[in-house]
Amino acid sequence: MSLINPKTVVGAIGVAILMGGVATAQAQDPIVIKFSHVVAENTPKGQGAKMFAEEVKEKLGDRVKVEVYPNSSLYGDGKEMEALLLGDVQMLAPSLAKFEQYSPSLQLYDLPFLFDDIDAVDRFQHSDAGQGLLDSMQDRNIQGLAYWHNGMKQLSANKPLREPKDARGLKFRVQASDVLDEQFKELRAVPRKMSFGEVYQALQTGVVNGQENTWSNIYSQKMHEVQPYITESNHGIIDYMVITNADFWNGLPDDIRSQLEEILADVTQKVNQQAYDLNQQAKQSIIDAGTSEIIQLTPEEREDWREAVRPVWKKFQGDIGEDLIEAAQSANQSDATQSETTQ
Repeated sequence: MSLINPKTVVGAIGVAILMGGVATAQAQDPIVIKFSHVVAENTPKGQGAKMFAEEVKEKLGDRVKVEVYPNSSLYGDGKEMEALLLGDVQMLAPSLAKFEQYSPSLQLYDLPFLFDDIDAVDRFQHSDAGQGLLDSMQDRNIQGLAYWHNGMKQLSANKPLREPKDARGLKFRVQASDVLDEQFKELRAVPRKMSFGEVYQALQTGVVNGQENTWSNIYSQKMHEVQPYITESNHGIIDYMVITNADFWNGLPDDIRSQLEEILADVTQKVNQQAYDLNQQAKQSIIDAGTSEIIQLTPEEREDWREAVRPVWKKFQGDIGEDLIEAAQSANQSDATQSETTQ
């Protein structure tokens, strides 16, 4: 009969206790979410990331820690998507215009004059079609979580833009988007892709004659000081999609994930209201500055612009999907209007 060495038993018990202590310590380590973005903290996106971190700390305590890295302090525009896919960051909020290589259907949001106003954008984004687009990059390991507004785009130039033909021959700065590039080509203008930070100087020196942006971006970047005319066109949307690494998100404990979703929904509502208020304030500040003439389009004039760029919709219809474009157009009707037309 073999005998058990008491020292061996004691040693084994000690190792077990030690390993159990390590496992307990590891179980108590917080889940870390690195939220990286490329804008200042005082912008709607910057404030949204900060609010999200604060609410997570308040409601989840030591279980989850959100670390926010603003102003490209961790990763810049060119590297942040790669970092997300590698798992080096867990959350981003890029502009919707930056997703065309990951999901062609998201080019929908760049189609000019598709939405009448920000309320129509909201109705679409809350619809089944809009929510479905949040899942359109899952095969690339990217999960969309929410839409954050920046605002509706306005046209500015060194000459009045009242009719589509007024844009002919002008050089416009655009984001790196094939749809936006085609938008200005359809107007017989010259699109110039360049980074956001270069726009003011390019306008000032005449490298470009015009641009498109939200009221808040125009004011914060002082573009109104070098653009004597701004047309309130509301012709497009600058929005962000809050995204995460799908493997990371799906690997979270169910209760943690559901609480994060609730927190994000609350923060999204606050961010979007803040973005609306900020744009209204910026518009008034530009009016008060007196540096730019604000051109108001009549409904008929706005429809002329829409018809002038409608071929762009046709060109990208195959990539985006005709059903999605129709769903977006139907969002231009308010719920009350929709119910009236179906009676």
